[in-house]
Amino acid sequence: MKNRIVLIVLAAFMIGALGAMITLRPNTSGQVRSEGPALVGGPFSLIDPSGRTVTDADFRGKFMLVFFGYTYCPDICPNELGVMTSALNKLGDEAKRVAPIFITIDPERDTPQQLASYVTDFHPQLVALTGSPEAVNAAIKAYRVYAARMKDANSAADYLMDHSAFVYLMGPDGKYVTHLNYGVTADKMADVLKRTLASVQ
Repeated sequence: MKNRIVLIVLAAFMIGALGAMITLRPNTSGQVRSEGPALVGGPFSLIDPSGRTVTDADFRGKFMLVFFGYTYCPDICPNELGVMTSALNKLGDEAKRVAPIFITIDPERDTPQQLASYVTDFHPQLVALTGSPEAVNAAIKAYRVYAARMKDANSAADYLMDHSAFVYLMGPDGKYVTHLNYGVTADKMADVLKRTLASVQ
């Protein structure tokens, strides 16, 4: 419970810190609309399950649906990736315009081999990425993600990762479009995606 309170406070602080550059307006769809340039997103160079180097530039021309988490996450990560999978399934052929991306916050355990096994449970388009601690931390900072190692005697590795759980929607140019909060339903996420895709033909 204490860790969860810390997460909520820090996540709220990060959103507030963007206030100088971005005005966030939550609505009933779970979407947060913005005005002005947002300091979210940026270049990354990571590794996919095959060991191939993948950069943000590889996704130009497609929308990126980006989620940061880790494979040993007990609940939040598999739940959110499941929502992303269901939302993309609801898009039909339009889902081809979206690149769902899962970036680990735990590169020590999330090797390419570990990611290759993990992603089979989710959407076939899902791109899972890891890398050196330095490369992963650069991506974490670019997306203003909160992530911290927390001691946990019940974990096989003696730790869990506390982290924020936003899903970021980035445009075909790699720039921030909006983000969705944890807990948004697949229907609402699909609706946000449909409306955004319809606005850019």
